[in-house]
Amino acid sequence: MKEITKAVIPVAGFGTRLLPVTKSQPKEMLPIVDKPAVQYAVEEAVQSGMKDILFITGRGKRAIEDYFDYAIELEQELELKGKTELLESVKKVSEMVNIFYVRQKIAKGLGDAVHHAKGFVNEEPFGVILADDIIDSPEPCLHQMKELYQKFTGLMLAVMKIPLSSSNMYGIVDAKKISDRVYEVNSLIEKPEPIEAPSNLAIIGRYILTNNIFAALEGTNAGKGGEVQLTDAINKTLIKEKVYAYEFEGIRYDVGDKVGYIKANIALALKRKDFGKEIKEFIAKIIEEA
Repeated sequence: MKEITKAVIPVAGFGTRLLPVTKSQPKEMLPIVDKPAVQYAVEEAVQSGMKDILFITGRGKRAIEDYFDYAIELEQELELKGKTELLESVKKVSEMVNIFYVRQKIAKGLGDAVHHAKGFVNEEPFGVILADDIIDSPEPCLHQMKELYQKFTGLMLAVMKIPLSSSNMYGIVDAKKISDRVYEVNSLIEKPEPIEAPSNLAIIGRYILTNNIFAALEGTNAGKGGEVQLTDAINKTLIKEKVYAYEFEGIRYDVGDKVGYIKANIALALKRKDFGKEIKEFIAKIIEEA
């Protein structure tokens, strides 16, 4: 079985749920405590054994490329001033992993974005991480999925249980439980109304896909929302191989949403050893005075 060493991170979206701040700033570059959201995605990929990462970018996303590049002038300034710790943190960002870029010239949806990775992954299985979803867990979510992929060979989707009333915000799976936290998928429905949802298992932004997805995408027309939906293409692959849903261990924060973004900042700030206690005391004080 081929080792999974490549990951794709689509970052071409407009970030409309976070407007107006995303009018001129890529949503992936908004800070979660002291790192941009996209860095959490890259770190998860690296911690999951990925050697090469492909960003699917779009117009207005140049800041992401600059962030993962060397900052020569800044590094020289930090070195001259003896700020060794800051220097190392800055250099680490540009040296974590091999990073490649391809541009999605027109935003046609997640399925279209993933199709742009065909030449990058060739015949290998690969991971997909959506930077909107930060998953806080002792073991990186993608690494959890990689380990299961060795046992349950086929496409793999990360899922979590949601209130059925929220089904029209997610891709939902119709699936049968076959093991602890593992389900065999019969079909997927993109953003069904609660009355049409086959379950309360929602697809979250982590995938392991095979090259069969590309043939499926090539025959997939625009679906829900006028976009090429990855869920529609995955449905087509069910003819050739099995698809599994994995109920990951961890807490997911939707940082592409204003409330989720604030929650992620609070939760991850509270976990910091250097200032978490101070933040906790500050929040307690605000609650007491409210």
